[in-house]
Amino acid sequence: MHDAVLLMVPTDDLDAIGAAVTMALCGHWEHDPPCPLAPHATRAERNGGQVRVRTLFATEPDLEMEVRRRIDDALADGTQQAPTGETSSWECVSSGPGIVQESERDHGERLIIS
Repeated sequence: MHDAVLLMVPTDDLDAIGAAVTMALCGHWEHDPPCPLAPHATRAERNGGQVRVRTLFATEPDLEMEVRRRIDDALADGTQQAPTGETSSWECVSSGPGIVQESERDHGERLIIS
């Protein structure tokens, strides 16, 4: 699990955040499964101008730091064209390891299998 907090104007598209993470990990947001580096799922939830981002991922232990670096870099870049074609931007306030919640465990196990 990787958690981040971003600042983003309400009119920007939350899907751009997931697209940025997928671009960083897979090369493009549209690709055939499986994800080449780390099967993952990104969820972004807005609360006013703040967005909480959680990326659940599965990878080999020796690749974990590379996955986290790519997620950090994508979020720090602060801009991404969304799948809708519009460009969205944000400011990364924090980004780092998170804890998988009990409600996310089943999804995490499915990522491991994929």
